[in-house]
Amino acid sequence: MYKQKKLKNGLKLITVPMTGTKTITILVMVKTGSKYENKKNNGISHFLEHMFFKGTKKRPTTLAIAGELDKVGAEFNAFTSKEYTGYYVKVDSSKIKLAADIVSDMLLNSKFEEKEIEREKGVIIEEINMRHDNPLIHIEDVFEECLYGDSPAGWEVSGEKENVLKLKRQDLLNYLNSQYGVDSTIVCLAGNIAGGSEKLISRYFSRLKKADFKDKIKVKEKQAKPQIKIYYKKTDQANISLGVRGIPVGRKEEFILKVLSIILGGSMSSRLFTELRERSGLAYYVRTQAEFYTDSGYLTTQAGVPVKKIEEAVKIILDEYKKLKNILVSEKELKRTKDLIRGRSVIKLEASDDMAGWYAERAILSDKILSPEDFFKKVNGVKALDIKRVAKKIFVNKGLNLAIIGPFKDERRFKNILKF
Repeated sequence: MYKQKKLKNGLKLITVPMTGTKTITILVMVKTGSKYENKKNNGISHFLEHMFFKGTKKRPTTLAIAGELDKVGAEFNAFTSKEYTGYYVKVDSSKIKLAADIVSDMLLNSKFEEKEIEREKGVIIEEINMRHDNPLIHIEDVFEECLYGDSPAGWEVSGEKENVLKLKRQDLLNYLNSQYGVDSTIVCLAGNIAGGSEKLISRYFSRLKKADFKDKIKVKEKQAKPQIKIYYKKTDQANISLGVRGIPVGRKEEFILKVLSIILGGSMSSRLFTELRERSGLAYYVRTQAEFYTDSGYLTTQAGVPVKKIEEAVKIILDEYKKLKNILVSEKELKRTKDLIRGRSVIKLEASDDMAGWYAERAILSDKILSPEDFFKKVNGVKALDIKRVAKKIFVNKGLNLAIIGPFKDERRFKNILKF
């Protein structure tokens, strides 16, 4: 059973003891990401994440930080998303003091040297290039731009290249001092936890203070007609993302949408995998996913299809969406889907880093932390009538959004097919 406690300086600590593991993960998650940026500093959350690995007074270089962790066989990394940024170290539980020391040192004592900032700009631009050259990854960015347009919710997490090149040391420090404070930060320990964890985190993070936090602009979900966004790229395959607006995290319908998405395209036995790949031979990869943010959400199906057969692929996806509106899911398929969700989750949550991620993400995105068992209960409570009701609500013509990466420039070609 997890425990949550607020330390003397106001920092939230979540501890998740796990039996049968010899590892422990410390994850520090901060409630900030690209949704908290403006047009001028877009990309700064991601840039700052990179800079925490570039040296502290105690460990003056990247090699010094990585070397200490490598010598104990640690797994470590960081990530930036739209609404949070995370830093984690997973180690043999006997090395937790070292892990806590290094993570806190990075977050509290990084030097942000000018030469390192300038050097890292090149690294980030290559990361952007890599992402844009991989349609399977980039299609998600194009779809969110289709949904949210020129707003923080529609901007790429890594930012535009021009922005990255313009960012200065003082910009990073200002953002750090604004967004990284005790009120916006959570520390999660998961795994083989010994006594004294509260004292350990209090010791290493005692210098973290309250910041002048700047909240994000709330997304306004509004759409009057189908929307199309094309990212022109000369490719042999068209990558598409066809979806609809959903709901924010924490709503009752979240669990219904989760089940609905798995039925559609969450496995190799799912409806769209079967129809698009196995029966039609139109795709190698097919996946449907539901995304939940604090103030918005969506459900979308992504696939790589022949350039000349986009229309056929879109029709198949829309047909499967429509079936969920009109025909009740069988009890057999519903049970199979619920068992799949539980089975995958149980396997994944055997790892201490995944368990830390589960609790920290929920704590950042919602006022109420949902344990895995509570999540399974919510999923098990989903009925076939719930799925049909929600499908009727979200699968409507005016809510359709189609993002495409491929050798196209004219959106008009696709307007006539984007309807039920």
